[in-house]
Amino acid sequence: MPACGQPARQSRATWQHGGVTAATHSTLFPQAPDSADAVLEGLDPEQRAVATALHGPVCVLAGAGTGKTRAITHRIAYGVRAGILQPSSVLAVTFTNRAAGEMRGRLRQLGAHGVQARTFHSAALRQLQYFWPKAIGGGMPRLVDRKIQLVADAAASLGTRLDRGELRDVTAEIEWSKVTQTIPADYPYAAAKAGREAPRDPAEIAHIYAAYEDLKRDRAVIDFEDVLLLTVAILQDRHDIADQVRAQYQHFVVDEYQDVSPLQQRLLELWLGDRDNLCVVGDASQTIYSFTGATPDHLLDFRTRHPGATVVKLVRDYRSTPQVVHLANGLLAQAHGRAADHRLELVSQRAPGPEPVHTEYTDEPAEAEGAARRIRELIDAGVPAAEIAVLFRTNAQSEIYEQALADAGVPYQLRGAERFFDRPEVRKAGIALRGAARFGGNDSLLDDAVDLPSQVRAVLSGEGWTTQPPAGSGAVRERWESLAALVNLAQDLAAARPGATLADFVAELDERANAQHAPTVQGVTLASLHAAKGLEWDVVFLVGVAEGMLPITYARTDDQIEEERRLLYVGVTRARERLHVSWALSRSPGGRPNRRPSRFLDGLRPGTTATVGHRGTGGTGGVEQGTAAGTAVTPRRATRTPARCRVCGRTLTEAGEMKLMRCEDCPSDMDEGLYERLREWRSVQATCSGQPDFCVFTDRTLMAIAEARPESPAELSRIPGVLSRKLRSYGTDVLAICAGHDVGEVDEND
Repeated sequence: MPACGQPARQSRATWQHGGVTAATHSTLFPQAPDSADAVLEGLDPEQRAVATALHGPVCVLAGAGTGKTRAITHRIAYGVRAGILQPSSVLAVTFTNRAAGEMRGRLRQLGAHGVQARTFHSAALRQLQYFWPKAIGGGMPRLVDRKIQLVADAAASLGTRLDRGELRDVTAEIEWSKVTQTIPADYPYAAAKAGREAPRDPAEIAHIYAAYEDLKRDRAVIDFEDVLLLTVAILQDRHDIADQVRAQYQHFVVDEYQDVSPLQQRLLELWLGDRDNLCVVGDASQTIYSFTGATPDHLLDFRTRHPGATVVKLVRDYRSTPQVVHLANGLLAQAHGRAADHRLELVSQRAPGPEPVHTEYTDEPAEAEGAARRIRELIDAGVPAAEIAVLFRTNAQSEIYEQALADAGVPYQLRGAERFFDRPEVRKAGIALRGAARFGGNDSLLDDAVDLPSQVRAVLSGEGWTTQPPAGSGAVRERWESLAALVNLAQDLAAARPGATLADFVAELDERANAQHAPTVQGVTLASLHAAKGLEWDVVFLVGVAEGMLPITYARTDDQIEEERRLLYVGVTRARERLHVSWALSRSPGGRPNRRPSRFLDGLRPGTTATVGHRGTGGTGGVEQGTAAGTAVTPRRATRTPARCRVCGRTLTEAGEMKLMRCEDCPSDMDEGLYERLREWRSVQATCSGQPDFCVFTDRTLMAIAEARPESPAELSRIPGVLSRKLRSYGTDVLAICAGHDVGEVDEND
């Protein structure tokens, strides 16, 4: 057995020549590896580096489809199976019950029993319930599932009436305030600093927030954010309790680390204490929840906080074809901002597939019908419905696709709706199966059932399952799909374990319910892009990819626009083999065709040119060992080519000269008329925005523009002083003026 932290001996053939499995695929009921070394089989070099780095801080930067969950679950399993980690001392945390359930399921399959895999809220709630009597005394307040009615009551107590949309938005502002540890009195300042667009006057929201907190105290209830806040407070104030928690948990793994909020980061720090046995996994390019308080800064600053950290970059994409990966990389190549600086360029490990299909429709109903028609053709050609998804920006877009799929006779399921094991028909089916397993010998339904699948079909036939699905859509069809998923699971279990009994099947359902490891429902998935995070399908239809929807209308700041780009990136990287991207020119038939495809597709769809972007430093995969503890990390300085005068070639040192790209004394070829037109335009812009002229562009920048006379965004962006924000704000006007047009005039040749 190799020493802790050292890779085991490995044959290159195990991963380079077909031995490695796709990052997120596994046999439904695999046999647990028979040894610690067997846990490492099939991992690629970078995944193996993650799995064997069991000491000290570890940061895994993992691109979409690169097997991050595989790497970290194998890391935990390897440590447990090798006797290096005690299962009960490991706490793995993530952000959704589904992700935590998947992690528990994988650990179970790898033979790592007893490891805690939970969401932040679930882990904190268990600790809060356990320590409340000791820390506070008495019974813990009731936890409310939904706070929206409490917010409505708090607003009403102040004489404020909120409509449904305002109520939802004010509730979101309260949640954001709590996860960023902002008290009611500080909300107006904090919201302004964060650039949030408040749904009501910020002072009014602060009053509603304060009234909401008072109302909770009066009713002796707490909300989900309170679970984290109260756990943090107890661990900060009661050192004896903090020591007890730290004695229990020695090793921490955090998945989706780019999504942690300041409050969750604080809780993690309290769990850790002064130790550094922490492994974090994330991808800044998949940060899509900043509106909830999530920030990638903790991931991007990890090496600064932990100079001794081992950093592993996973860029081998086992999910998607080279064609899909090329589109995904192209999206990020045009990105701006800090997350873009650390982007990872994916390298597909799959065989080539079809090129992504870009389709323009006249209106939204035509787009929905077109998608449904193509999906029907794919299913008829043998693609399972469960391997197809339709992804959209907002849930409101779902209805038209539900109707189009129903009209085409295509089964579907809505993602983000009720969890599988919480559905009434699944609960009833579980009761019926449990009863049959216990008393089946007296049930005439089972007389002719000779194996597990036929027994399950016989029992579920009494709950509404039939061999053929019901016609149409709606609740009846959804109930049938749920029962059909249980029938399919029984067939899979029987194939993996020929001697499995009905009691074994019930036990499997119980384990899956505890882990929220739902079986596959045989229907096309309809989901928002946010709900699709962490999932994948063979075929993905990205619909409504038009300006105003992606980016969405209310995304105005640079950061908001970049988050919308990342959202589309998440959508693209959900596709394994086929990707269909579409948009509609108008909302309804006969409407004005005034929409245009998303700017994010510029340069990526046929017949378009790319907007200006920049290459980040995330780059290729590999392993970077940290410096010794306590040793400062010296940042690398970028090597810059000296600026030289474009007239005489002398090296330039003065900022003003570098902006003009010539010596002050060298002759200028500036277009004086263009310079004056630019100055007049700048004066109008400054007046409209209420700021000094130089805040739009300085005189020297205007001189440089008048000398260079740029003809494209790329040429304009190369002029010092034209930053990306100003290029987006003023680029169109400046290029129009340089072309001799009045601002707003349209060139007939364009």
